Amino acid sequence: QVQLVESGGGLVQPGGSLRLSCAASGFTFSGLSIGWVRQAPGKGLEWVSDIQSTGSTYYADSVKGRFTISRDNAKHTMYLQMSRLKPEDTAIYYCNVVVPGPVESIYWGQGTQVTVSA
Repeated sequence: QVQLVESGGGLVQPGGSLRLSCAASGFTFSGLSIGWVRQAPGKGLEWVSDIQSTGSTYYADSVKGRFTISRDNAKHTMYLQMSRLKPEDTAIYYCNVVVPGPVESIYWGQGTQVTVSA
């Protein structure tokens, strides 16, 4: 079955950096777009970034220029390099993928907490 496992979250000071990872299994990783979504305390889900199977990348305006999404198809892993972090980046970060089939389904990981605080 489809599994997504995030890692790499933690506590970092403003201006610092973190790299999140999302290890995927159960689907043809190289053939699908995959992305990151986050949820800040008390707020709804916010789309962060996507990377297509072609390698094309897309970013929310709030993270553009600071975050870089990438993928390693050989390792079935996606990454989010986060730099110049701000307190407003504090959130649980989830990776997600839409898997086509008889019924198109969206899958989520369990999330990894990122806290940006002095």
